Amino acid sequence: MSEDMENGESAGLISQRDRDLNFTRNDSRIFNTDRTSKEIKYNLTPNRPRIRSRSVSQSSTDSYSSASYTGSSSDEDDISPREKAQKNSKGFTDFCVKNIDHAAFGRREIEIAEQEMPGLMALRRRAEADKPLQGAKIIGCTHITAQTAVLVETLAALGASIRWSACNIYSTQNEVAAALAESGFPIYAWKGETEEDFWWCIDKCINAEGWQPNMILDDGGDATHWLLKKYPAMFNMVKGIVEESVTGVHRLYQLSKSGKLTVPAMNVNDSVTKTKFDNLYSCRESILDALKRTTDVMFGGKQVLICGFGEVGKGCSQALKGLGAIVSVTEIDPICALQACMDGFRVVKLDEVVRNIDVLITCTGNKNVVMRSHLDRLKNGCIVCNMGHSNTEIDVASLRTPELTWEKVRSQVDHIIWPDGKRIILLAEGRLVNLSCSSVPSFVVSITATTQALALIELFNAPGGRYKQDVYLLPKKMDEYVASLHLPTFDAHLTELTDDQAKYLGLNKAGPFKPNYYRY
Repeated sequence: MSEDMENGESAGLISQRDRDLNFTRNDSRIFNTDRTSKEIKYNLTPNRPRIRSRSVSQSSTDSYSSASYTGSSSDEDDISPREKAQKNSKGFTDFCVKNIDHAAFGRREIEIAEQEMPGLMALRRRAEADKPLQGAKIIGCTHITAQTAVLVETLAALGASIRWSACNIYSTQNEVAAALAESGFPIYAWKGETEEDFWWCIDKCINAEGWQPNMILDDGGDATHWLLKKYPAMFNMVKGIVEESVTGVHRLYQLSKSGKLTVPAMNVNDSVTKTKFDNLYSCRESILDALKRTTDVMFGGKQVLICGFGEVGKGCSQALKGLGAIVSVTEIDPICALQACMDGFRVVKLDEVVRNIDVLITCTGNKNVVMRSHLDRLKNGCIVCNMGHSNTEIDVASLRTPELTWEKVRSQVDHIIWPDGKRIILLAEGRLVNLSCSSVPSFVVSITATTQALALIELFNAPGGRYKQDVYLLPKKMDEYVASLHLPTFDAHLTELTDDQAKYLGLNKAGPFKPNYYRY
């Protein structure tokens, strides 16, 4: 474990994942799907800056994200949820949300999301009778949105007991958290948590009387980190960890290399159904949504710099280029840089273009990408935001100094004003902009959530010895199954191999159809 993790700092302080790490693959046949059957056959085993209007901390406590219900607030909204005595309509009190009275609004959002999450709903229908997660006690630490709620209720329908907190202090949809609490789920999350609140919520989910977690579903590695740091004996009793973010996966590999990972873990971030769809296709849409909602900007002719040309950077670059922006890219990886060149983007260094850009977007998964020296040289009106999981890519802390003025514009939008009058527009205080300032397409979350659910089922039901104390990729058979659950939405009809064709290719007619090293 790194020194940062030992000091209890957040997942965002971890640098970009070492690209030379070798993935541990497991090619065991996890489960079989019969194309002609409708049933799943399971073998699943510093000094404060000057502030105009409201303070920065106050701007972090707005009741609702722009992606959710925006009913009128009240004086009560300024009271910390931790200071309120709340109970749902059945007298249940094991939760802490912004306002339980808004549960009805959240339930409507969940119902909308269900309509656009066909794969996850199909898995719920097919596996509910078998209860493959019966006995599973899952700690969840992810973004809490309407789409996440569909996953939570799916896991419960499959037999799991659940306690859930947020992996980001800004991305929680308060009314959705209220709806889950109203349904009897122990939810500890609200939009605008402080850092102390953030860790308190995770601790409340872990350290509950009479409840021993045996599975972790993480996004960023914070629940895993906290459980290992504060409750090591409890951590050793966990059967498996499922992690979906670059940051969290990097932390798992660090633990594995240092010999501190004492339970099996599943890396679903690098499964095709996560990387290609959530990272590429989702970000291609959500970056535009976030920028439009917060700034009303027109992209045609704008000079845009994308830091990082991984799957997220590729999606952002495609979207902005499609609307007429002039897009440049920074990269450290020569292969990704060559891809950017072949896609028609200039590959530059930040210092070369920093004075001329209109929009700056980070999506590297690294730390200290945009420093104060860069921010000082940005042109007046430049929009600055981050699409990476953590808030370490942009050095926002360096902006909290007496000579700079923070001016709140709207929820999650701040002007940072220099003494000479220059101002930049900072979104979500440098945190994940698409989940802080916009919505994420439900359909693509369905793909990721189905992948997570299957990974949990596999680790929970795996016979002893199948998985060692290491990090594993999701078996390709599962990846293909997740994709197949979503194809009926498009009325897509797969071609089936003949026996002769399957023999010629050396494949099983039911898959998997590509080797693990295949790059989609």
